[in-house]
Amino acid sequence: MIARAAIIGFGEVGRIFARDLAARGVVVAAAWDTAFADLGSRASKEAMAAGVVRAASATDAVDGVDLVVCSVTAGSDLAACRAAAPGLRHAPFFLDVNSVSPGTKREAAAAVSAGGGRYVEAAVMASVPPKGLGTPILLGGTHAAAFAEAAADLGMDLTIFSEEVGRASSVKMCRSVMVKGLEVLATECLLAARRYGVEKEVLASLSDTLPHPDWAELARYVISRPLIHGRRRAEEMREVARTVSEVGVEPILSVPIADRQDWSAARGAMLPAAITSSADLGALLDAVLKQNS
Repeated sequence: MIARAAIIGFGEVGRIFARDLAARGVVVAAAWDTAFADLGSRASKEAMAAGVVRAASATDAVDGVDLVVCSVTAGSDLAACRAAAPGLRHAPFFLDVNSVSPGTKREAAAAVSAGGGRYVEAAVMASVPPKGLGTPILLGGTHAAAFAEAAADLGMDLTIFSEEVGRASSVKMCRSVMVKGLEVLATECLLAARRYGVEKEVLASLSDTLPHPDWAELARYVISRPLIHGRRRAEEMREVARTVSEVGVEPILSVPIADRQDWSAARGAMLPAAITSSADLGALLDAVLKQNS
């Protein structure tokens, strides 16, 4: 049974997991985020609004809890695990939900295990906001089965994938080549088509070639995601490139996908939320093109 939890990384995923754990009766004892150093940061404001204690350090945050959820950016995963490790002597479950390469997961597992924590690899297989704690997750590591049993009453959609750390993440990261690649392909394709004034014809052709009930809505959605979350996605794609290279395959496309995600993030940062979340594909394309002029 899991009665007390801590959140490392109080971004979108961390906030959602904290909310849903509390709704299931788990005491979210504390959270830690590097942004807590700034009282005006979104992470600080969200933690205060949720009534979550902002710990002074990762070590302080994990003190005495049964579960640690690590939900930082991909580039910060290993540092966050190492920062929390000195506070894990009481052997809590350490659920690493970050999108990183199998090699990075193994390094994170070593750091957590050295501190006494029970590392559980978690490959999150869909966007978190729609289902929250119920998002499908593949679990890996020797403590995966014990965690699934302890979390049985939390409403989580857990599949024990492998006792070997890294295999679950290999599924997620290889999938990301396609998913994040589709986002940047749609961006480049439709921006150019909009400039030529042929986006309707291009969408119609795509619908014939790759059947989908609403290609315009699909394109709008996948183009909007990197505008909003491109920085995080770019970090993930650089871990994807590492994933691909770890098995001797050259990441010819993964690195440029990361660069285009950064490109989208830079333009999205200059657009109002009403535009990046707009249901109008044409308006979204025009706004991005204006930033690119």
